[in-house]
Amino acid sequence: MSGHSKWAQIKHKKAHVDAKRGKIFTKIVKEIAVAARLGGGDISGNPRLRQAIDNAKEVNMPQDNIKRAIMKGTGDLPGMSYEETLYEGYGPCGVAILIEALTDNKNRTTPEIRHIMSKHGGNLGDAGCVSWMFTKKGYILVEKSKIDEDSLMAAALEAGAEDMKNDPKEDSYEIISSPEDMIKIKEAIESSGIPVSLDEITMLPSTYITLDETSAEQMLRLVEALEDNDDTQNVYTNFDIPDEIMTKVGR
Repeated sequence: MSGHSKWAQIKHKKAHVDAKRGKIFTKIVKEIAVAARLGGGDISGNPRLRQAIDNAKEVNMPQDNIKRAIMKGTGDLPGMSYEETLYEGYGPCGVAILIEALTDNKNRTTPEIRHIMSKHGGNLGDAGCVSWMFTKKGYILVEKSKIDEDSLMAAALEAGAEDMKNDPKEDSYEIISSPEDMIKIKEAIESSGIPVSLDEITMLPSTYITLDETSAEQMLRLVEALEDNDDTQNVYTNFDIPDEIMTKVGR
C-alpha cells in the first residue's frame, strides 16, 4: 500500500498549489455540480457531494462558489451539463492507469487524453482493460506521531473500517473502508481528538509495479500532464516509486 500512500500525499499537497492559480476550483465546481445533479443537494443523503464540498473547503473555495455549483447541479441555476467518462490504459512498464473525467464535449476530451498518453509513453486501452485491477474504497491517513496503532485500530474498526495498515516505511497509518462508511469513520477518529491528515474516495489497485528512476520520471510526467488537463478529475495508477528514487526525481 506504500505506493498509494506516497502518491496520495503528493497529490494532496499539489491541490493546494493548484488552488492558488484557480485550476483546482474549476475541477471541484464540476464535481459538486455533478454530485448534486445525481444525488441531490442535501449532503446528509449524498456522500459524494459531501466529499466534494469538504475538498472545496480544504482549498478555501468561497462559500458562494460552492452554493452556486450545487444550485447548477440541482437545476436551480442554469449551468453546463457534464458527462462522466472513464478512460483506461497503460503507462511506462505496463503501469495501469484509470482516468476519471467530467466533460461537456467528449469529442474534444478523448483525443486530448489520447495525445497526452502517447506523448509520454503511454497508450489508451479498451474499456475494462485495467479497471478490474482497482476497487473503489474510502482511504484515510493518520500520522503515526498522533496516536498509537492499537488505539487507532480499535477506534477505526469500531466505526466500520475494513482494514488498517501499518507500513514501517511510512509515517502514517492507512485505514481502508467502504466509500459509504469513510465519512463516519473520519468523524469517529476526529471526535477522539485525533487529526486525520488525508481522507478521500479513491481506487485502490490489487497489485503494484515498482519503477526505476528513468521510468519514474516518465510516469510522473505522464500523470502530471493528465491531471493538468481541464477535464480530468482523478488519475489512479498502480505504480510504486521507492523513497530514494522519489527524492531524486524531485517530488
